[in-house]
Amino acid sequence: MWEMYKKGFLVYLQLEKSLSQNTIEAYSNDLEKLTQFLQYKELKYSPDQLNLKILQDYIKWIAGMGMSDRSQARIISGIKSFYKYCVQEEISKTDPTELLSSPKLKKSLPDTLSFEEIESIIGAIDLSKIEGVRNKAMLETLYSCGLRVSEVVGLKRSNLYLDIGFIRVVGKGDKERLIPIGSEAIKHINIYLQEIRVHLTQQKGSEDILFLNRRGGKLSRVMVFYIIKELAAKANIHKSISPHTFRHSFATHLVEGGADLRAVQEMLGHESITTTEIYTHLDRNFLRDTLNRFHPGFKFHKAE
Repeated sequence: MWEMYKKGFLVYLQLEKSLSQNTIEAYSNDLEKLTQFLQYKELKYSPDQLNLKILQDYIKWIAGMGMSDRSQARIISGIKSFYKYCVQEEISKTDPTELLSSPKLKKSLPDTLSFEEIESIIGAIDLSKIEGVRNKAMLETLYSCGLRVSEVVGLKRSNLYLDIGFIRVVGKGDKERLIPIGSEAIKHINIYLQEIRVHLTQQKGSEDILFLNRRGGKLSRVMVFYIIKELAAKANIHKSISPHTFRHSFATHLVEGGADLRAVQEMLGHESITTTEIYTHLDRNFLRDTLNRFHPGFKFHKAE
């Protein structure tokens, strides 16, 4: 009986929520686990017959299977979304997930690079090589716009509005957003387009992709990861660095500089402001420096 409800929910996620196929599959798997639990307990209940107690037993069951707190929280989030759909479609009169609590997750603070460290990494690029010119334009864009690695490798020439200082990006769930782009990134994109890309033979399907590999095809996300790791080693920076570190640094530098959190949310393409709030963390040195510069009491009591 659950198959019909599940199918309707997945169509809803695709058409009304515009979620990616990977996300929809994750929701589908989570609902499958719930129906497996009901079968195991021999409970022939439809969605409108489930109550909080049964769902709490289900969470204990998956916890007993060794699932991490993060996995449990994701599954609970999926069930909550399913019941929002059920109430909306009048499949269920009540939402039994309203009081269903998730495990408390420790928010890990992402690694960040200082502006000087980012300059060092970009400065380690060998511009005498063809790929160096591309990498300079790509990393300037990655940091200037706070892009996800999938967004930078998928960036299209037709979505560049460099004359007015904007780019159009296709993010998670195929959602588009316009992002301002800095003058350095614009300069190096133009150099790459005019001096390098124009001479590349483009693979079929990659004609509109901005950053191409040597064979004229779309760059892989893994390749961008390797490029950044190699440059960080050249710059003698010993941190755990990935393309996402540039995105974290972009957001952290904006927030530390006093940018409005809603504006940062919009530029990052976060659906929820709570995702953006992780960037409100300020490291101790930044706090100490701020107090030292602006708080007279802190200066007075500071150890000589």
